[in-house]
This record gives sequence, structure tokens and C-alpha cells, in this order.
Amino acid sequence: MTHFLASPTFRYLILPIIYGVVIVAILPLAAGYIVLAERKIMADMQARLGPMRVGPHGLLQPIADALKLLLKEDIIPENADKFLFWLAPVASVGMALLAYAALPFGPAFQVADLNVGLLFILAVSSLGIYGIVLGGWASNSHYSLLGALRSAAQLVSYETAAGLGLVSALVWAGSLSMKAIVLAQYDRGVWFVFYAPVGFFIYMVGSVAETNRAPFDLPEAESELVAGYMTEYSGFRWALYFLAEYANMVVVAGIATTLFLGGWLRPFAGYRDHFPGTSIELLNLLPTLVFLAVAAYCFRLVPRQPVKIQKHVMAAVAGLCIVLAGVMFAALYAPAGVMAGIHGAFWFLAKVGAYIYVFLWFRFTFPRYRFDQLMRLGWRFLIPLALVNVIGAAVAVALSEQWGVPPVVSAIVMSIATIAVAAWLAATGEKAASAPARMSEGD
Repeated sequence: MTHFLASPTFRYLILPIIYGVVIVAILPLAAGYIVLAERKIMADMQARLGPMRVGPHGLLQPIADALKLLLKEDIIPENADKFLFWLAPVASVGMALLAYAALPFGPAFQVADLNVGLLFILAVSSLGIYGIVLGGWASNSHYSLLGALRSAAQLVSYETAAGLGLVSALVWAGSLSMKAIVLAQYDRGVWFVFYAPVGFFIYMVGSVAETNRAPFDLPEAESELVAGYMTEYSGFRWALYFLAEYANMVVVAGIATTLFLGGWLRPFAGYRDHFPGTSIELLNLLPTLVFLAVAAYCFRLVPRQPVKIQKHVMAAVAGLCIVLAGVMFAALYAPAGVMAGIHGAFWFLAKVGAYIYVFLWFRFTFPRYRFDQLMRLGWRFLIPLALVNVIGAAVAVALSEQWGVPPVVSAIVMSIATIAVAAWLAATGEKAASAPARMSEGD
């Protein structure tokens, strides 16, 4: 059995298939609970409870929503192109799922470690726009078509800026392999967000627009386009578009985590001090302590729950956190590969969760842009700034590797210069935007 597990057939054929099945099986459920978390966080920001009816604390709401959508009538417009109408949401979800193939969820959990992994993810995820455009066109609806055209213009604009933002991290990594990018951050002893903060900001803004999230959700602007490119969709086909959106949120969060936030590396990965009298590194205890802290918080909330079933569920969540804390602690005594895989997955998912939380915070904080403002921000500000940032990152790497300047110093100097250019672009853009208003007032 041990010989079979170590064989190339298992490592390069069977294991990737298992990883793929796990991703496809878990992702829809995870997307449903991301929606629940979004509704709960929005409710908390607005001083209300959010979903509470279906299951204790509303924990069964995603399952109820999925069943409702499965049972709803599937309506296809009479003059729609039925084949493309069926294919469009499937294409969007399929491209989103395919992008997971090269995304490393830890040092031991990746379907395929490609030497051009980042290029593969960006290329595949970019094809998702075809699902949106085909859905809008096949619906035979003016509102749907307008939403699809808006989405195409928006994604083309912000994919350019986001891609250029990623280049600033790639020049420091020197590789397109997702694992090699993480290892480059380990070798340098610093996450690339500190070497390329402007690139990280550009990518964050671009990723929000790429996934059609507020305040850049113009393709789905209800006040202008009813519901955008999915106006004519109903039932589970309609849900597939949202599944693709939330799957893409995890993809862009995974890319940001890998390129800028150290991937599966823990904070201060180079710090190697051990717990006295043991071989356990101090910082490797952090996952265990995090789960224990969450468990303590849940136990504290148990007496405050108004209904008995809610008390039991809160206690069960606390118990689950204690079990996970035990798993994290037991992994410290497991073989090095097992320990790295479990703790690496924890840190990767924690960073992805934090990035997605920023997405949700944006939605409940900033008002929606007008479409002309959206295009102006992309073409007149982000893309020029991204070009300047790429040049600055290349100069910083050259100063570091050719002239011996410390990487931190060269990165700081180039970031300050890029921020100065950003301030100039913002001031120029504000003047250009206010000029037509002044002219109209003069008329």
C-alpha cells in the first residue's frame, strides 16, 4: 500500500482527480455559505439579525435556497436561442471551476502544478465573460444584452489593470508557477505585498470590478437594467451565474493570497524559535490558539441565545472548534509533510477569507459608480498607474540585483514614486471631470 501511495500513478493521476472531485463537491456548498456570511455581515453592519428562520441562526438557509431554486419553474423566453441560453451559465461556472486546477490551497493540495500556472488561471478565468455575453445575447432581451455589453467593457478594462498589477509581484518572484511564487516569498523572507503595495491595491480594485461586485456591479444594476445579463434567467440556471460569481471571488482571492500575501506561509515564516523543551515552533501554535479563542467566544455566547436549539448549536460550534484545535495541535507531531499540508491549508484559507471579507465590506460601504465613472477610473487612472507601477517594480528589482541596493529600500523608493504619479493622475482626472460641468454652467 505504501509503495502504491508513493508511485507516480497515484501522485500524478489519482491524487489530482481526488483533489478535483473535492473542489467540485465542496465549492457549491462553500459558495452558499459565503452568501450566508455576506447576509449576516450586512445585517450586523445595519444593526439587524439577517437570516434566522431556517435552522438555528439561519445555518440551513443556503440549503433551503438551493432546494427552492432546484424546484422553481425553469422559464426560457420564446424567441431565445435555447442551446446558447442553456450553455451560457454552464460556461461561466465551468471556467470558474477550471481555474481552480492550478490554484495551490497549500503545499500539498493542488490539482496541477503548472510552470505557467498563473497564466493558465488568468486565461481560463477570462473566458468566463463568454458565458455572460452569450447569456445576454441568447435571451433576446434588450436589457440582458445591455447588461452583457456593459460587463464585457468592464471586464476588458479592469482585467488589463489587474493583470498589470500582478506583474509587479511577478518581477520579484521571477516565475509563473504558483508554488514557485510562494517559495520566492519564503526565500526573500517577506510577502510581496510589502514590495509591491501599489500593485496589490491595483489588483484589489481590478478584482472587485472583474467579479461584478459592488461598487462596480454595473452589469447587474437593478435600477437601470432590471437585473442585467441574467434578467431572463430563472430557477437553477439563474443560480449558476451567482455560483460562478462567488467561485470567481475565491479564485481572485486565491491569486492575491498567492502572489502578495505569502500563499500558505504563516506570518513571520522565517521565525524559528521553539517552545521550551520541545521541537514545536512557537508560531506553529497560532492555528490551535485561534480555534481555542473562537471556541471560548462561542461558549461565552451560549447563555445569551434566546432559544434552546440555538444554545445547543452554539455549543456544538464551540465543540467543533475544539476538535479543529486538537487537529492543528496533533499535526505538530505528524510527519513534516502532513503538518505543512494541514497548517498551510489553514493559513491559505484564512487569508482568502480575509480577502473575501474586504469584498463584502466594500459592498456595504461604498455607493455604486456611474458607468462613465467606472470607465474613467479604469482607463484614465488604473491602467496608466499600473504601467508606471510595472516600470517602478522592474527598476526596483534591477537596483536590488544589479546595484546591490537592499530590496526593501528600492521597493519603498519606487512605491513612493508610483504614489506620487497616482496623486498627479488623480488631480488631472478631477480637473478633466470638472471641466464639462464648468462649461455647462457657463452656457
